[in-house]
Amino acid sequence: MRVLVALGGNAMTAADGSATPAAQIAAVTTAARHIATLVTAGHDVVLTHGNGPQVGNLLVKNEIAASVVPPVPLDWCGAQTQGTIGFILLNALDRALTAAGSDRRPAAIVTRTLVDRDDPGFTRPTKPVGRYLPADEAQTLIAHGQTWEDRGERGWRRVVASPEPLEVLDAPVVRALLDAGMIVVANGGGGIPVVREPDGSLRGVEAVIDKDLGAVVLAEAVGAETLVIATDVENAVVGWGTAQARPLGEVGVGELRELAGQGHFASGSMGPKVEAACRFVEASGHRSVITSLERIADALDGNAGTVVRPD
Repeated sequence: MRVLVALGGNAMTAADGSATPAAQIAAVTTAARHIATLVTAGHDVVLTHGNGPQVGNLLVKNEIAASVVPPVPLDWCGAQTQGTIGFILLNALDRALTAAGSDRRPAAIVTRTLVDRDDPGFTRPTKPVGRYLPADEAQTLIAHGQTWEDRGERGWRRVVASPEPLEVLDAPVVRALLDAGMIVVANGGGGIPVVREPDGSLRGVEAVIDKDLGAVVLAEAVGAETLVIATDVENAVVGWGTAQARPLGEVGVGELRELAGQGHFASGSMGPKVEAACRFVEASGHRSVITSLERIADALDGNAGTVVRPD
């Protein structure tokens, strides 16, 4: 089947969250071995990935150099991380596929995602990015047009828009490569956010798109039959952190919506993954899976993870 795998941040960094080049290469190498098992099982695979730690590193460089050179805009940061992560994924996938005896090869696409130029997030940004800074350093960046908020004792933090993804503009290229037998890396970080101007031209914007919601839009566009959201736990859990905690196995999308409405999934962690899984199932009529990277092959066979099915 055609499978879209959304790799979480844990697949891009070391276990302690460090994002040194060596740590990223090691983590991606491990991820590639798991992806290769899907390819050798006969699946068409498209990958998307998070980029939070990598963009965070670029923002630190922006901050340090802000008094010397203008900061690189956030859409450029997204493009740079798509290129860098795509590069190390290509190398890792080449090695893993060769070791698995497969002659299929990967490709990476710098990918744009269309958002609404009138999305309310652009007038009321709320998504925090980067690190906390003292007021004087934040003021330097505010002078460059960025929005920063005073967060009290911890300092100031930048906030940006997090608009809804509407369309993956480069999906036709991704689909053509999939049809040609390639394993495709695309839409990293939810895609580079762009808006369409009244004259029809496109313009990059300072925003962050949720990676899992962007994965849904891409999955629909390329005709994926399963969306796999790979994270650092094997299942979504009801009652997380309580004595009544229980992992979810197979679950209907309606029941999962009810559980989400009851507040079982934290907005900063499992919540967006559950929302993405529900959106895909509701829009496509196919299933979605939330599980750990190590269990994705088992999850596709129905033997692991939280499998979300149509009602």
